[in-house]
Amino acid sequence: MKLFEPRGRRTLEPRDQHFPTPVPIDAYGDGGFRFADMSHRGSIMVLPSGVHGWSAVTPKDVTLETLALAIDQAGEYDVLLVGTGVDLVPLPGAVAAALRERGARFEVMSTGAAIRIFNIMIGENRKFAAAFLAVE
Repeated sequence: MKLFEPRGRRTLEPRDQHFPTPVPIDAYGDGGFRFADMSHRGSIMVLPSGVHGWSAVTPKDVTLETLALAIDQAGEYDVLLVGTGVDLVPLPGAVAAALRERGARFEVMSTGAAIRIFNIMIGENRKFAAAFLAVE
């Protein structure tokens, strides 16, 4: 038997993990983000409950379902920044209405602009949340 021989087929199991506190974003690009000395590939949401992976890939994926966690926590932050990738793409009407119904204010902009504003606001201990689409 070889020491490093594979012992059968193993598959990766996705886990619903998150970083437990909101933190600034250190870097973004190449399809992911760096924060808290870690990296994440794909989109993220930074909410009062922490940093969560976000299933949205394109602006069309920003729906009531993909933003459900942000909508559920709407009373815990003052403003939700939504970074829609390279370009600014308005939120669908149903999503905007659901956020307004929960009393959440929101701003939509490119991911880079949203990250810059988010980092300033979180550095001032303001109650901001964010949903950032990953960019290449």
